[in-house]
Amino acid sequence: MDKKELAMVGFNIVAYSGDARSTLLTLLKEVRAGKFENVDAYLADADENLKLAHNSQTEILTNEAGGEDLDIGFIFVHGQDHLMTTILLRELVQDFIELYKDKYNR
Repeated sequence: MDKKELAMVGFNIVAYSGDARSTLLTLLKEVRAGKFENVDAYLADADENLKLAHNSQTEILTNEAGGEDLDIGFIFVHGQDHLMTTILLRELVQDFIELYKDKYNR
């Protein structure tokens, strides 16, 4: 895999992670306002995009583990940054959902 192909994988990771991030932030606004009816749909959408980003990442990990010498550039590293922060956001949003449910169900 050449540097240009790795950059494209990085762009995919950024795009999928960005879509997941947007969905999660929209969900957070919803639950902050006490709207819980679409939680499962939002989470499913975010999780699907995170899965696609993770699959792209796994492709690169598999290639490197198989002995391929990869010329990783900044775009791929940027994608990794997006993926990891969005995974963290996903975990935090799950906690916020529970906190807001408690607040509105009192």
